[in-house]
Amino acid sequence: MSRREFGTVLGGAALSGMAHGAAAATGVATLVRGGYVMTMDPGRGDLAGTDVLVRDGRIAEISAGLAAPAGAEVVEAAGMVVLPGFVDAHTHGSISQMRGLYGNTAEAAFFPTTNRLSAHYAPEDTYTGMLLSGVESAASGITTSADFFDLVRNRDHAEAGLNALRDAPIRARLLYGMRSKTAADMIDLDHVEEWQRGWTGHAADGRLSLGLAWRLPQALDDAAAWAIKMREWEAARRLRLPLQVHVSGTVPGRAEAMFDALIARRLLHPDLQVIHATDARPNQLAALEEAGAGLVMTPLSEHRVGYGLTRLDRFAGVSRLGFGIDGSGLAGFTDMFALMRLAALTMAGATRDEKAVRPRQLLELATIGGARALGLDAELGSLVPGRWADLQVVRLDALNLAGFDGGDPCSLLVYSARPEDVALVMVGGRVVKRDGHLVGVDMTALLDRARRSIRSVRARAG
Repeated sequence: MSRREFGTVLGGAALSGMAHGAAAATGVATLVRGGYVMTMDPGRGDLAGTDVLVRDGRIAEISAGLAAPAGAEVVEAAGMVVLPGFVDAHTHGSISQMRGLYGNTAEAAFFPTTNRLSAHYAPEDTYTGMLLSGVESAASGITTSADFFDLVRNRDHAEAGLNALRDAPIRARLLYGMRSKTAADMIDLDHVEEWQRGWTGHAADGRLSLGLAWRLPQALDDAAAWAIKMREWEAARRLRLPLQVHVSGTVPGRAEAMFDALIARRLLHPDLQVIHATDARPNQLAALEEAGAGLVMTPLSEHRVGYGLTRLDRFAGVSRLGFGIDGSGLAGFTDMFALMRLAALTMAGATRDEKAVRPRQLLELATIGGARALGLDAELGSLVPGRWADLQVVRLDALNLAGFDGGDPCSLLVYSARPEDVALVMVGGRVVKRDGHLVGVDMTALLDRARRSIRSVRARAG
């Protein structure tokens, strides 16, 4: 199905498409005026009553009292917090419409339910899930997402996922994976290479990037499966593509054995991000750090499926460390505020010390930390002139934020803020949420599409 046909099927629920939005941002200036600017840059810190000038999709200047250029849009942010957009460093967008189907029973557990239903996806279901994920991300202040797309049943599904991320209002990395979470088939490396050669035609003016959603063999002593995995790994290195790999499991010792396999085979690398690793041993994390690899924690899903407690103190020695939602289908909602809060409460409860984690540390992990884990911190994750203008403005006049009277807003954002408090979101200089409402989204049509999608999938699955 072509991109044009997908837009017709969507029935108006898609955004106008970043290809149009990015072009519209060229030459256009926006002045975000008078906010409390949290740059997430150690050299700049927080700046009260400060303006952020955006031009040609990037941050041009940060200072107090800036004059608005002729024709610029002015966003009044006095009394609000301006900070980088959140970076969701690991998610599974295609299963977004499955939320509510995981019932914490043997019959409705996450992996069996996902595998059974995803086998009956049509390409338009893949498109719907990934678009829904991108829209929900933008609504909640997330401006960048790394989508671990491991339900690539065939090339039509692959194109559907790419079209969805192109039509979504966020910056995204599409990590191309296997036919299912458990399939032993190789990733379609020929298709990946075709995409990589022509990526400038896919990349929506620099907003999209490509990588591999890589999985280790189900049986770590399976030589034939390892031969496939090594071909994928070597292809990623040859094509200079980043990879992500899950290191997790509910079976005792499974995750540690996976991590040991990565180390023994010398597979840790700066272009690799390890996901979960809740039970990683200190020597394993030291090997990851020495190799320069990244690590992404996903507390909402790790707790949900019983991977163990996500304790930040276990990862204190990891430089490239970020947060991921891991898909709203499992996490329940694309909500980085809820994720930060859970991470904070887990640390306080586990250590019996409310001082165990600083709120600013959590905000760093949700912004510059995620960008650093993905190797994108030179371009995003902090508000610095020259970097992409990916930012959010949080208003502080809601009931759940009442009583705040100035000063450092970190605790307020971590413990009290919610996605609906995000008044404005900008991606590459383009406003995608304004006055608390998504721009150009027919929400009724999108929600109806999601309901029809999962209803059809369940019917086909019997």
